[in-house]
Amino acid sequence: MSRLTRAETQQRNRAGVLSAARAEFAARGYRDATVDGIAERAGLTRGAVYSNFPGKRALYFAVLADDAERAEDSAAAPGRTPQEALGAYARATVARLPVATRVPGTAPPALDLVPEVLDDDRVRRPYAQLLKLQAILLGLALEGLAAAQHERDTPAPGRRVRVAEAALTTLQGASVLAQTSPGFVDPFHVVATCEHLGGLDLNDAWQPLYAAHVAPPRPADEPWPPADEHTVRPDALHGDPVDLAADGVVVVLGLHRLAAVEDAVRAAPPGVRVTAVLVSGAPGELMPLARLMLAEFRRCLNAAFPRQAWPGLRIVYDEGGELAAAAGVDAVSDATEAAVRVVSGRITARADGYGAGLAAASG
Repeated sequence: MSRLTRAETQQRNRAGVLSAARAEFAARGYRDATVDGIAERAGLTRGAVYSNFPGKRALYFAVLADDAERAEDSAAAPGRTPQEALGAYARATVARLPVATRVPGTAPPALDLVPEVLDDDRVRRPYAQLLKLQAILLGLALEGLAAAQHERDTPAPGRRVRVAEAALTTLQGASVLAQTSPGFVDPFHVVATCEHLGGLDLNDAWQPLYAAHVAPPRPADEPWPPADEHTVRPDALHGDPVDLAADGVVVVLGLHRLAAVEDAVRAAPPGVRVTAVLVSGAPGELMPLARLMLAEFRRCLNAAFPRQAWPGLRIVYDEGGELAAAAGVDAVSDATEAAVRVVSGRITARADGYGAGLAAASG
């Protein structure tokens, strides 16, 4: 039998650590689980665990993300109207709510993103921005469904992101209360509330606050993507491959700037594809959180909306920062915002800083 290469050994150790972490968290819960316990279960040293993951919370996010990405999509029963779709989205969400607290001596609850895991300044802002991203995507899906309905019998749709934010606020509150105050949340009432929200007109409009101060993009003529990069990466939203060399706008966003993707999506001319490249200054811990939240969002979106209503935005992860570097970002952080316009496999314009996506998409 041939010996494993270094890369194969690292991959096997990482998989073993994740498997051990899953067992440790399931047996003891997040609070009582320890890195030493995970190392013992994996048959590795504590140092070997830390060489793969920066800490316990990163391990927890990685376990949840792996489970969410591997889970099969539930049977789709998409709504025909925004009300029906938002109700179906709510049903897919509340189906995972815990119904009771853990009783000593009984099996532990399923692993979930419990509030104490998020109780850290380094996590709160990325988590809030990931929720913002979910609201933008959900709002765009509601607009797509409303546009189809408009062709039949209703007024033309406006922006629906505020409606999406209200629905996600309701669902997030229900999730927290189900964990801290079991018995208070009635899932049927939550679903009915979200259905009602789907029919509201909140006088919503897209208004980029800093549009007047955004500099035009800088002309460029450079190859794209970088020569050592694969031209295809998986799309975190749609699940199919993304051709990075295709014409369009590529927006590089740190996890503190995710809401800025809406500017690029709405400013782009019809038919121009926008791809969001997600980066982080702490990828070992925060990128698994992003993977988790987008996988859960995709599961609920699939259960509630027909594919033709899904947003056209493409989302890829850039944990190593290679795509960001090609877009002109020397050092990524969670505050990164940069964008390039791509035509025929070459960068024709660049922008960076606040409003970069807006500039590249509209300039």
